[in-house]
Amino acid sequence: MEHTSTEKRDFGVGSVSAAILRLAIPMTFAQLINVLYSVVDRIYIGHLPHTSTEALTGIGLTLPVITIVTAFANLFGMGGAPLFSMERGRENTDKARTIMGNSFALILIFGLLLSLLCYLFKEPLLYLFGASDTTYPYADAYLSIYLLGTIFVMISLGMNNFINAQGFGVMGMLTVSIGAVLNLILDPVFIFIFGLGIRGAAVATVISQMISALWVLKFLTGKKALITLSRRSMRIKRRLVRDITTLGLSGFIMSITNGAVQIICNATLQNYGGDLYIGIMTVINSVREIVNIPVNGFTNSAQPVMSFNYGAQKYGRVKSAIRFMTIFCIVFTLIVWALIFFFPHFFIQVFNSDPALLDNGIPALHVYFFGIFMMALQFSGQSTFVALGYSRHAIFFSLLRKAVIVIPLTIWLPTVGNLGTTGVFLAEPISNFIGGTACFVTMMFTVWRKLDA
Repeated sequence: MEHTSTEKRDFGVGSVSAAILRLAIPMTFAQLINVLYSVVDRIYIGHLPHTSTEALTGIGLTLPVITIVTAFANLFGMGGAPLFSMERGRENTDKARTIMGNSFALILIFGLLLSLLCYLFKEPLLYLFGASDTTYPYADAYLSIYLLGTIFVMISLGMNNFINAQGFGVMGMLTVSIGAVLNLILDPVFIFIFGLGIRGAAVATVISQMISALWVLKFLTGKKALITLSRRSMRIKRRLVRDITTLGLSGFIMSITNGAVQIICNATLQNYGGDLYIGIMTVINSVREIVNIPVNGFTNSAQPVMSFNYGAQKYGRVKSAIRFMTIFCIVFTLIVWALIFFFPHFFIQVFNSDPALLDNGIPALHVYFFGIFMMALQFSGQSTFVALGYSRHAIFFSLLRKAVIVIPLTIWLPTVGNLGTTGVFLAEPISNFIGGTACFVTMMFTVWRKLDA
């Protein structure tokens, strides 16, 4: 039994697709549950009596801050995990442990700094993000409490990468599941029974993330982990910090630019459509988060398999992983596109039943998700670059799709032919077609060809 278990942690033997699926199924489920932290908050808040639309809009205004917190977790977690996996593939356990320890130290330092800075500047930030005098109190009430749990969010998200990188996909799923299920239970208790409203949603989230963070630390310092976290490994090494942050920059930039896009979208929608359209964008962002879960879960699961085999110089297995990952992502996003096209009412009514939001939200949903299958190419190419250490390529294509394409289009398209709010939603599919194609084609002409050599 022990021998079989060890083989399952060795990504260099057996079926590549099976190795990815062993991680992907629990990891995707874990990410689904993780998204429930914020999505469930929006579902409950979006159905509050009398103030549902204003409260939903208010919580939507905090999304850029939540995205920024996620970005820093990705910077150190997703930056360190591929390096960790490569050293595992090379059987260099001490260096792998040091990489994990340095990643954890960076998460602690930046988690505390980020929490403090966001709290000090939250009022100007929220108005910059598109808040009005009506929606600001709701956004402020949620964010003030949420920021108290920033460090827990970053530990839970960032360090869970090192559980998955060791092949413990089920344990990684449990890490997130425990906190998310707790959040699902506590939300209605604090929101409705204790009458705390939007503040109750934030309190439930902080408590739940704290439990998740403690679970991660318990596992990584316990006997079941193949490589454990130790105090000695947390001593900062400049070269490792540079390597971790360089490789994590692609995921960081992707999250930061997502936050920047949310800010620009909200501000532009406030100008052309008012609070109602910020509420619509909150719903669209929620649907997008759910849709992205299987794609993220699958590409993230493929990364340790690709990194391990790349470190072990088993290039044929790396190519098999890229092929399997790409086909899955394209097929899945085509199915999602069909569901959104034919059943838009369902996706919106999960979050809000306001007739005005529903009438204006359906055409916006159709425009925003048009051709979503092209996004799969971006995710596949991006994940390959990260897994194999092509940090410059990963960073470039992170910036290209969001910063170079989406943000300028979001500002410019509403002024073209009186497109208004439609122009804001149109920027996303255009970026998927251009950015997705550019990223994937470049990966095929660079990485894929070198794997043949």
